[in-house]
Formats: sequence, structure tokens, C-alpha cells
Amino acid sequence: MKFQDLLAYKKSFDLAMQIFEITKTFPKEEKYSLTDQIRRSSRSVTVNISEAYRKRKYVKHFISKLTDSDAENSETQSWLEFSLACKYINEEIFNKLNNKREEVGKLVNYMMLHPAKFGVQI
Repeated sequence: MKFQDLLAYKKSFDLAMQIFEITKTFPKEEKYSLTDQIRRSSRSVTVNISEAYRKRKYVKHFISKLTDSDAENSETQSWLEFSLACKYINEEIFNKLNNKREEVGKLVNYMMLHPAKFGVQI
């Protein structure tokens, strides 16, 4: 299995791409703040999942990278909340993206709780 086959990777990649598309409509003055930050955090969720999978030989490294992914996922939630509060997205889009973000979080947490199912030798 390769990391691209992981459900958490696939779903987080999809979410990051949806965020990328939606943020294209954000105001230009947000380019180096909110737009950049939400894109970075959402992409970092995916990148940390791939790094965790590559470090699965060592349980502590695996869980550490997944913890980073989980933290970035929480950061993405905060940026989504700012996007809603600033009226850059509506409630429907917020709920759709946040529900996907929550699902990714559950998958990442499952990986942390069951490392052996992902090839980690305990």
C-alpha cells in the first residue's frame, strides 16, 4: 500500500483542493493572510499524513506526524470560522467544508489509535 491509498490522505487532499478553489474568490487584500493560511494548513494535513506513513517503522514518529496533521486540521477549522465571520463563505459552504474536515480528523485519530493497522510495528 502507498500513502496515496489511505482514506485519510484522499479525503484531506480533496478538502484542501476544495478550499483552494473556494479561496480563489476571497478578496485580494486577504492574499497574504487568511487565504494563504487556510491553504497552507489544509495542505499540511495531507502532507503530514504522507510523512507519518513513511515514518511508520517507528510508532512514536508515526503518531507525532499524525498529531501534527490533527493540529493543522484544527487550524483549518479556525480559518474556516474566520472565512464565515468575514462573509467570504456562506453557512452552507462552511458546514460542507467543516463536516469534511471533521471526517478527516476522525480518520487521523483512528490512525493514531490503531497504528498497527497501518503497518506500524508495536
